[in-house]
Amino acid sequence: MQQLFKTGVLALTFLALVAGPVAALAAAAPEGQTKNIILMIPDGMSVTATTLARWYAGQNLAMDELAAGLVRTYSSDAIIADSAPAGSAYATGWKSQTGNIATSGAVYNMPGAQVPAESLRPLGTILEAARLAGKATGLVVTSEFMHATPADFAAHDPDRDNYDNLSEQMLYNGLTVLLGGGNRFMAPEARQDRENLKEIAAARGYALVDNTAALKGFTGDKLFGVFGKKPGSRAISYDFDRDPLLEPSLAEMTSKALEILARDRDGFFVMIEGSKIDWAAHANDAVGVISDLLAFDQAVKVALDFAKKDLNTILIVVSDHGNSGLTIGNSSTNSGYDQLPLAAVLGPLQKARVTGEGLEALLPVDRANRAEISQALADHYGIADPSDAELEAIAKAKTGKLNYAVGPMLGMRARLGYTTTGHTGEDVVLYDYDPSGGRLTGLVDNTEIARYMARAIGVDLEQTTARLFVEAGAAFGAKGATISQDLTSPENPVLVVVAKDGQTTLKIPRNKSIAFLNDRQVDSEGVAVLSNQKWYVARNLVDLLN
Repeated sequence: MQQLFKTGVLALTFLALVAGPVAALAAAAPEGQTKNIILMIPDGMSVTATTLARWYAGQNLAMDELAAGLVRTYSSDAIIADSAPAGSAYATGWKSQTGNIATSGAVYNMPGAQVPAESLRPLGTILEAARLAGKATGLVVTSEFMHATPADFAAHDPDRDNYDNLSEQMLYNGLTVLLGGGNRFMAPEARQDRENLKEIAAARGYALVDNTAALKGFTGDKLFGVFGKKPGSRAISYDFDRDPLLEPSLAEMTSKALEILARDRDGFFVMIEGSKIDWAAHANDAVGVISDLLAFDQAVKVALDFAKKDLNTILIVVSDHGNSGLTIGNSSTNSGYDQLPLAAVLGPLQKARVTGEGLEALLPVDRANRAEISQALADHYGIADPSDAELEAIAKAKTGKLNYAVGPMLGMRARLGYTTTGHTGEDVVLYDYDPSGGRLTGLVDNTEIARYMARAIGVDLEQTTARLFVEAGAAFGAKGATISQDLTSPENPVLVVVAKDGQTTLKIPRNKSIAFLNDRQVDSEGVAVLSNQKWYVARNLVDLLN
């Protein structure tokens, strides 16, 4: 697989990967509506990254033919967006502030940002709206599955780092397919709430798979896949580095997800993320960016082939923000830039067989032996002439951060430039395949992506919020009920509602889509969220009390 990337011969790989799934052509959507939505997010992908990856591949990208416009990415409180509010805008149709997961912000100081009526409250997502409309839903990522972007579509919290809340909500939010990394966060001892995610998944009807063969061989209807090289892995490896037996490619995960989701006659919504394009850009590791951008584009090819055959599927490809300020050309090309040969850029990059992260896995932890480091650099990363300063920087790099040291070294040799190891605030390219002919074009705001998808499948995001996230204090108080919290387990609080007649008690645990009416379990249409010291519950639970 890696050698195909190195030579740019991707066509055979595409043909092998897109043989499935077969599009389900059974039930057509109502007139004027689309049946399926595939949203693909190459996290942190800038337009320069696509240019570089295209040169590296030696052919056009699958997404190129879909280019339709530009998207403004700023958040409610900053010109440069964090992934959490950027993904939230695509999921909910509302701008939010740094760190917020599908939750309204408290700060709205950017021009043009519409201010919601209530701050720090959960907002219904396009995935939740699709589920309420009877559609199958899925999330496919290469990061840990509760990372900011996937969480934005199936969880709600003011803090993207509250992994316990986010992961539990995602498993209780009615997804049909959930695929990604996250082994490190599954076991009870890794969580403050001591919940066992594998047991929760099994209880919710999921089959759990953890390797490529199990993924490909799965024939059931509800799938939870968590992949990684080691039990303690945070995410799936970069595509150049991954173990193909343990870690499926994004294209393979996409193919299986579409196969399962397409069985639903009512249609589906799925978000597919190339998560680690962003991570590589943060490290200024161009090889990592190329690795996972090309892997993402193979997944786009799978999705586009499905959509073209189905003719009732919209495919949107759009980054959430830029990252790194990557340029082809740097200070060494201040003069003579117009005579820079292609080989001067591609040559150093094509010598690398692994990413910076992959290189770290091949080196000893102490990195004390300079000769050993030099040999590994030459053999695996294509740097045959490291300076003493570079070897020292590699030796001193923190665990898990070697790519931040070696990425810029290779970038300098490839005449690449970077302005930052952070996100950037430029517009991103919108790619859109819409068989109805109504695709978005021109310059649009990121919030319009969510509203476009909602219009296409005939759902209402505001009604979804009103149905799934009623402020419990006001709603139950209006019925004369009294409410309290059971904090026997502080990390697992339970809202306790006693009806006015004193004969009925409703207990609602946080982050779950179940409740207990006089100790009889009942289903909730959505997950219960505790945000800003307020409980938000689904309307059907409120309606249980007279």
